[in-house]
Amino acid sequence: MLNFVMKNCFGEVLFTKSKLIVMLTCNDRTFKDARKVFYECYDLPIEYWGFKNTGISEDEMCKLIADMHKAGKKTFFETITYTRKSCLDSARFACEHKFDYLLGTLYFPSVWNYIKTQTIKYYPFIGNVSGIPSVLSGSVDSILTEIDGFYENKIHGVDLLAYRHSSENPIQFAQNIIANSKLNIIVAGNIDSIERIKAISLLNPWGFTIGGALYTQNFISGAGYRANLEKVIEIMEGNS
Repeated sequence: MLNFVMKNCFGEVLFTKSKLIVMLTCNDRTFKDARKVFYECYDLPIEYWGFKNTGISEDEMCKLIADMHKAGKKTFFETITYTRKSCLDSARFACEHKFDYLLGTLYFPSVWNYIKTQTIKYYPFIGNVSGIPSVLSGSVDSILTEIDGFYENKIHGVDLLAYRHSSENPIQFAQNIIANSKLNIIVAGNIDSIERIKAISLLNPWGFTIGGALYTQNFISGAGYRANLEKVIEIMEGNS
């Protein structure tokens, strides 16, 4: 599995390498043949899989999560919704279908009050997030202040759209947040090149997502989804 742990000579954990989370999405929508693609790739050494609440029907979402559970994967449901009601509805769906993680939603106390009675882990968006595809605004200081508040409320982590921020240097922007965050961070959105995978890996957030870049075959043009995912695994293992 792509979940490396570094230990010292006494067996003490020093740090864990970022987790790769494969999202069966493109342009913030779950693609129509997501179940087929998952079936073709689930045997690869990737534990973390997910999709979004847009692009396919609820019935298809239920079938896809069942496929992931059957394959023994850790599951992620990312929701691009911004009203209190839609965020709460998404949280209930994620919990009822036994996802391991809920990513996204704007933070609402009522959503967190529900989630903290469940076993799911919650990583809401951090900063000012809007639109589909979603974009991020907000300064490093304001985002770190927000993270401090989430930490006090015992939220599990946050979903950071580093490459969808207006910053001229998204890596520096992400580094400043990751280095000073009290919470685990998942970096999501537009990690669509070998250079960006390597850059994010060096920052070593808790995890990062890759979605559309696999579907559009950004890593090996014309080679298909599975070959592109195998290339990402190669990069993550330091062999490319």
